[in-house]
Amino acid sequence: MNDGVILSCADLNALIESLRAEGRRTIGPVARDGVIVYDDLESIDDLPAGMTDEAAPGHYRLARRDDDALFGYAVGPHSWKRFLHAPVQRLWRSEGERAAARVLAEPLSQEKTAFIAVRGCELAAIAVQDRVLGEGETVDRHYRARRDNAFLVAVDCGTANGGCFCVSMGTGPEASGAYDIALTEILEGEHRFLARAGSEAGQALLRNLPQRAATAEDIRAAREVVARTAQHMGRAMPVGNVRELLARNPDHPRWDDVAARCLSCANCTMVCPTCFCTSVDEASALDGSGTARVRRWDSCFTMDFSYVHGGGVRSSVSARYRQWMTHKLSSWFDQFGTSGCVGCGRCIVWCPVGIDITEEVRAIQASERETEARHGNA
Repeated sequence: MNDGVILSCADLNALIESLRAEGRRTIGPVARDGVIVYDDLESIDDLPAGMTDEAAPGHYRLARRDDDALFGYAVGPHSWKRFLHAPVQRLWRSEGERAAARVLAEPLSQEKTAFIAVRGCELAAIAVQDRVLGEGETVDRHYRARRDNAFLVAVDCGTANGGCFCVSMGTGPEASGAYDIALTEILEGEHRFLARAGSEAGQALLRNLPQRAATAEDIRAAREVVARTAQHMGRAMPVGNVRELLARNPDHPRWDDVAARCLSCANCTMVCPTCFCTSVDEASALDGSGTARVRRWDSCFTMDFSYVHGGGVRSSVSARYRQWMTHKLSSWFDQFGTSGCVGCGRCIVWCPVGIDITEEVRAIQASERETEARHGNA
């Protein structure tokens, strides 16, 4: 953790005001409809002060803390993906009829945004999406435009819920990677925030805010926040080469076991901060004056996603679950050089029947070891 400066709650409010003064749309956590969602912020008064989230497989509840922490929760159903890789994106539209028709590409977003309270696992997810959508030979220009206009204010996690397993994935609870400013909320003594810059833009913004230099005691307290959170993860991905484990077991009976529980509802892919599957639709105006091509989020759990002439390639639930989990934890490495999972736990918490991706890996791993042990004793 780098040394930084100390901001008070009033100074944090000044940070948000400064971002808004730059013409940025400030987006962050708010409590609404019984969950923490990401929406527009005008000041720290909109933050979920004194709230935390209780989560477990298939379970999520907000609860009241015994303090006034502004970031005393883990993660809700929203991820920053919805602001970078839009759920619905028009790609082009046409105007006019027949020979007079013109095809017009959808303009790129010019909106400047600031994301407030981006967690370590979410920074890792954005880095994955940068690799998938924002780099290489086929760049998603709409994603790239939004990403280039986003200012990231990260926050170290001061609490973990029952779905979190970022430590075992190497993505948290400390914010690391590409951010502009990172905060650690310290509740011991004075309510304050250790702020450290991660970019020149972040440094320039911090320089103009009210602040004081961080003391050794401030830095110690911030380190303890991160260390304490790391010790209270809700679960962990099993140790071992998960990539090779899943690649070796395409016909494991566990796939049928999980299929008997899975509703194929696609909740896990909708809340996942790295899933990027889409489908494309075209719609014509009823009066024939034009048409549009629109891209929408889709999921490998839907029956028609793998449809080719004659039917779906993955017609069974077991095949679809295997595709999702094996791609996320194994073949994603082949495509993008990294895991597609960041340990946020959303897929576990928001699964209606509480299917736990870490437990599924553990079950396959355990049965494989049992088989090896039996063969070794034979």
